[in-house]
Amino acid sequence: MKVIKNYLYNATYQIFILLVPFVTIPYLSRVLGPTGIGINSYTNSIIQLFILLGGLGTNLYGSRQVAFARDKKSELTQVFYEVTIFRLISFLIIFFLFGVFLLFSGEYKIFYLAQSISILAALLDVAWFFMGLENFAITVLRNIIVKVTTLIFIFIFVRKPSDLMIYILIVSFSLVLGNLTLLPSLKRYIGYPDWKNLHIRKYFWPAILLFVPQVSTQVYVLLNKTLLGLMINVRVSGYFDQSDKIIKMILAIVTATGTVMMPHVANAFAKGKHDDTKRYLYESFSFVSALSVPMMFGLIAVANKFVPLFFTNKFIDVVPIMMLESFVILMIAWNNVLGTQYLLPTDQTKYFIQSVILGTLFNCLVDIPFIIFWNAEGAAVATVLSELLVFGYQLWAVRYQISFRYLFEDSYKYFAAGLIMFVLVFALDRKLNNSWISIVLEILLGILIYLILLILFKAKIIDRAKKMIRK
Repeated sequence: MKVIKNYLYNATYQIFILLVPFVTIPYLSRVLGPTGIGINSYTNSIIQLFILLGGLGTNLYGSRQVAFARDKKSELTQVFYEVTIFRLISFLIIFFLFGVFLLFSGEYKIFYLAQSISILAALLDVAWFFMGLENFAITVLRNIIVKVTTLIFIFIFVRKPSDLMIYILIVSFSLVLGNLTLLPSLKRYIGYPDWKNLHIRKYFWPAILLFVPQVSTQVYVLLNKTLLGLMINVRVSGYFDQSDKIIKMILAIVTATGTVMMPHVANAFAKGKHDDTKRYLYESFSFVSALSVPMMFGLIAVANKFVPLFFTNKFIDVVPIMMLESFVILMIAWNNVLGTQYLLPTDQTKYFIQSVILGTLFNCLVDIPFIIFWNAEGAAVATVLSELLVFGYQLWAVRYQISFRYLFEDSYKYFAAGLIMFVLVFALDRKLNNSWISIVLEILLGILIYLILLILFKAKIIDRAKKMIRK
C-alpha cells in the first residue's frame, strides 16, 4: 500500500503540474510571443546543462544510497552529508565554468544571468533525500505551494513581451525558495555526522556513471533546440519547445512510477528479494503501457484542434511536430521502467549507461541531416528513433533475466484498444467545431471507449485495479 500511496502522491502532483502549464503556456504564448518563448527556451536549455553538470548524477545515486541506508540513522546521516558535500564541490566548479561561459555568451548574456539563479536552486535541492526515504508527501506539498505562488506572480507581473526578464526571474527565484522550504524537515531524519569518517571520494565514480546517461538524455533536448536555433531561427526552436513541453507534461504522469519505484525496488534488491524486483517490473511495465498507449494516440487525435486553441494560431507549425513527437511517450515510458525502475536499482548501471549513450550517439548522427531535410519535424523523428534504440538495447540487456511473455502480457490488448479509440476520436475530431468543449468531449469519449475495450478484451490490469479499490 505504501507504493500505491506514494504513487498517488506523485501522480497527484504530476497532474497538478500538468494543469498549471495549461493555464500559463497559453497565457505566455500570447504575452511573450514566439520570439520571447524561443529566447527563454534557448537560454534555459543551456542553463539546464550546467545544472546537470553540477548535479553530476547525484540525484539518482544519492536517492538510491538513501534507500539502501534508510533503516539506520547513523548510516543515513553519513550518506546525506557525503552526498551534500560532494554536490557542493561540484556546483562550486560549475559556478566558475558558468562565469567563463558568460564572458563569451553574446547577445543573450542578460537572460543567461537571470536563468543562472536556477543553478543555485539546484544546489539547495534535497528532494533526492526524501525520495530515497519514499517520503513523497513533503516534496509534493512543497512543490504545489511553490507552483501556485509562481502562477500568481506570473499573472500579476508578466503582461507584455518586454516582461520576459521578469518571467525568468520569477521562475528562478521560486525554485530557490521552494528548495529552501525542504531544509528544516531534514532534522527529523539525520543527526550529526562523524566528520572524520566522511568518504567523499567514493561518490565520484558512481556519480559519474549515472551522470553520463543523464547528460546524454539532456543532449536530446539541448541538441534539438540549439541546432534548430542555430540552423533555422529561435522561433522554430520555440515551436519544438512548445511541442516538447506538452509531451513532457503527459510523460510526467506516466513516469511518476519511476520516481516511486526506484527506491522501493532498490530497498527490496538490497534485502535479497529478487523475485519481488521482477514482479514489480512486470506490474509496472503493464501499468505504464496501459497509460501511455491511449495518451500517445489521444494526443495525435486532438493535436489539430488543441494547438491553435492552446498556443494560438501563431504556433500552428507545432501541430505536425507534436503529432510525430507523440510516439516518444510510449518509448520513454518503457525506457523508464526498464532503466530507472529495474537496471538502476538492481545495480546494473552499465547497461543503463550503454543504452542511453547509444541513443545519444544515434541522435547526434541523424539530427543535423534530419533538420536540414525536415526542419523541426526531423528533430522530432530523430528523438523518437533514438528512444526506440535505447529501449531495444535495454531489452537486449535483460533478455536472460526476465520473461518477455510476462513483460509484454496484454500489451497487444492496449494497442488494439488504443488504435480503435484513435480512429473513432480522430473521426469525431474532424466533424466537431474548433472549441474547448469539443476537445473535452473527445477526451472523455476516448477514455470511455478505451476502458470499455479493456474490459471487453479482459485485460488483467482491470482486475488488479478492482483489487486495489477493494483494499
